[in-house]
Amino acid sequence: MTLGRKLDGFLLVFWPDLSGFYGAHLLDHQVFDFTPEFKKTTLDCGVRVVTEHHPYSRATCTSVYVMTGSRDEGADMNGAAHFLEHLVFKGTENRTAYELASVLEAVGGELNAYTTKEFTCFHAATLREHTSLSLDVLLDLAQNAKFTQDDFDRERQVVEQEIDMSEEQFEELIFDLYFERVYQGHPLAQPILGTKQSLRGMTPDQIMSFYRSRYGGERMIVSVAGSVDHDTVVKEVRQRLKGVENPVQVDRHVPKAQSFIEIIKKPSEQAHILVGFPSPSIRDAQRFDAYLVNTLLGGGMTSRFYQRLREELGLVYSVYSYLHSFTDAGLQMLYAATSPELLPQALEAIQDEFKKLRDTGVTQTEIDFFKQQLRGQLLLAADDIENRMNSIAANEMVFGEYRSVESVIADVETVSQKSVQEFLDKYIDSNYLGVMLLGNFEASSIRPMAEKVFSR
Repeated sequence: MTLGRKLDGFLLVFWPDLSGFYGAHLLDHQVFDFTPEFKKTTLDCGVRVVTEHHPYSRATCTSVYVMTGSRDEGADMNGAAHFLEHLVFKGTENRTAYELASVLEAVGGELNAYTTKEFTCFHAATLREHTSLSLDVLLDLAQNAKFTQDDFDRERQVVEQEIDMSEEQFEELIFDLYFERVYQGHPLAQPILGTKQSLRGMTPDQIMSFYRSRYGGERMIVSVAGSVDHDTVVKEVRQRLKGVENPVQVDRHVPKAQSFIEIIKKPSEQAHILVGFPSPSIRDAQRFDAYLVNTLLGGGMTSRFYQRLREELGLVYSVYSYLHSFTDAGLQMLYAATSPELLPQALEAIQDEFKKLRDTGVTQTEIDFFKQQLRGQLLLAADDIENRMNSIAANEMVFGEYRSVESVIADVETVSQKSVQEFLDKYIDSNYLGVMLLGNFEASSIRPMAEKVFSR
C-alpha cells in the first residue's frame, strides 16, 4: 500500500485536469494520432463508471475510488480510512489474503491502494485481456472484505510501525505537522495514518461499520483506461455490485488556514524549512494561475527558488514547491533543507524571493516559458494510461464531468500577467504566512530570527 499525502492534493499538481485527447501508435514507421473515447454511465445504485478507450494500448488500468478520506473521520476514528485500506487486503468472502495478492501477479499485473485526506483508491494494472479479472478483484475488495480479530490486531501493529517510520522521515513528517498546525481544529489537520491512540481505540465492529457505510453508491467511482469496451465494463460492474446501498453522507466544512511561525526540535542533521500560503481550491478558476506560479517558484531546475537557493547561493541540496489542492481549499508550499549553520541565510533568501515576487510580479517571458512547460507536462501525462485512469476518475469526483487536456491547455493559455498579479496580491500575503522549521535547535534561539526575517 502506498500513502497518498502528496497524492492528496492529487497525483500531480494538476492531476484532476489531466484528461487527455492525444495519443499515438507506431506502426509500419508511421505515427497515427487518435482521440481516446470517453464514456460515462451512472448505475441505479449511484455508482459511476467512467472509461477512456485507447485502442492501441496493451495495458489497462482499473480503479475503484471511494470518496472518503481522513478529513471525513471523527477524532476518535482518525486513521480509519487508511486502516481499512490495509484491512480489506486481509481477505474477502471470496478470496484469501494470498489469493488477493497472487491473482493479478500471476498474470503480470499489479494491485495496490492508497489513502488521501479526501478519498481512497484501489487500483490495478494488467494486460487488456485481464481487465475483467482486475474488476473482479477490485470490486471484491470494495464490497466483500472479511477480517478476524487476529487480522485486525496484526494489521493495526503494521500501521503503528508505519506511523513510527513516518516520524523518522523528517522531510515527510514536517508536512504532517504543518497540516496539524495550519488547519488546527479542522478535520484536514488530522494525519492520514491516524495516531497510535486513535487506532488502539477502534474495534473491528467500528471499522466494519465504517466500511459498510462509506463504500458504495454515489461515493464510489469505477474508472478504467486502456483498450476497453465501455458497455462490457458497465455490464461487469453491474453484475458485481448486487445489493450495494447508498452510503451515509458526510458533511465537509471549508477550512481556514492559520498564520504562524513554529519551531520543532528533532535530532536531525538538516534544518527542514516549510513555508506556505493559502491557495485556490481545485474548483477555483484561479487554480491555473496557481499552477503557473507553483511551477515558477519551485517546479523544476529552472524555477526561481532552485536557481537562487541551490545554483546561485549553494545553500540547499533539496528545494521544491508544492501545490496542495483540495475540493474547497488549497496550500502553496515551499520546502527546503539546509545545514543548521546556513539556516539564517536560507530564510533570508526565501523571504527575499517571496518579496520580489510580490513587488515585481512575473514577466511576460516567464509566463510564456512556464505556459509551454505546463503544456508539455500535460501532453506527456496524457500518454500515460495510469494517469488517464486517475484523471477521468478525479474529474468525475471533483467536477462531475470529463475534461480533455485540450480544454485544460486552453485554460492555462488564459493566464496573463494581470491574472497572476491578482493571484499574488490575494494569496502571497504575510498575513496568511505559515512557517515551520524542524531541526536540532532550540526554539528560543531560532524564533526571533525567523520572526524578524518574515516580518519584512
